[in-house]
Amino acid sequence: MQILIMHGGAARSRMVQLSAWQLVLAGVVLVMLMLMLSGTVYHYLFQKAAREGWPVVSQIVKLVVRDEFAQRDRFLRENLDVMAQRLGEVQAKLVRLDAVSERVASVAGIKPADLELMRRLAPSPGAPAASGATGGPNPSPADSGGQGGPYLPVDRPSLEQLQATASIMDESADRTADIFTLIESRLFEARLRNLMVPSTKPVDVQIGSGFGFRRDPFTGRPALHAGLDFPADVGTPIMAAAGGVVGLVEYHPAYGNVVEVDHGNQLVTRYAHASRIVVKQGELVKKGQKIAEVGSSGRSTGPHLHFEVLVEGVPQDPARFLAGRAETPPTAATGRR
Repeated sequence: MQILIMHGGAARSRMVQLSAWQLVLAGVVLVMLMLMLSGTVYHYLFQKAAREGWPVVSQIVKLVVRDEFAQRDRFLRENLDVMAQRLGEVQAKLVRLDAVSERVASVAGIKPADLELMRRLAPSPGAPAASGATGGPNPSPADSGGQGGPYLPVDRPSLEQLQATASIMDESADRTADIFTLIESRLFEARLRNLMVPSTKPVDVQIGSGFGFRRDPFTGRPALHAGLDFPADVGTPIMAAAGGVVGLVEYHPAYGNVVEVDHGNQLVTRYAHASRIVVKQGELVKKGQKIAEVGSSGRSTGPHLHFEVLVEGVPQDPARFLAGRAETPPTAATGRR
């Protein structure tokens, strides 16, 4: 690039020749000078105009500042929306946690009133202390004397502090929910095991003859009595001692009308001498559900229920399974077969 410089009069003309990189360098220097100049003008002129309230310049400055505040407000609103969403998710987790705690309390046998009391006594995160700096309660203005001192306001939490608090609450809620879920699962397992063990008397009457050797009522010879006898009137309901599946419904020469309930783990309960059976083979029954009625069918001297508990096919003493609620059988057993 060539630049021709002309002088007036008889002076000779000059010609300046610039290369490409020199032009680029000159352009960069020019831009930097313009930026520095504009910064200086903004710093001194616009700032002074804003402070002194110049008619035109102050309005321009207000527009610029207003735009900056608008961008800042938009940024804060967007971040607050995100924080509100996160806090809403945490609140939903806490609501689910309350529901789980109520179920766990119900399974564990905790009364709703006791659970509510525990919730009230538990300290809330971020709750203010109940006492002042001196260890006693903060006096109210009506109770205190003279007051004063410099005003030292408590700083509001920043957005970063709110995010950190929300993260801590979120993690704590997740951990507590997992713990409650595990406890609930274990409690239900224990409850299921209890439901599957014959722990309820099938007929709510006194035991007439217990488990063990006795004199046979028909032959008079010593013989093993493999269950418990519950003497009752004909038609008295017979209840399932535990939940399970009906495994057998038939008529047996010795047991008469008999029904067996399979409780799993090779544990079976047998109900004999019934007058009528109201369940079918393969039917699912619950603990305390009516399955038959007392009778005197089969090898029996009178109306009663003969109740047996078998583990792997071996008769067990049913009194050990009835949660200690079975009466002590009579020593001189002359009851029914």
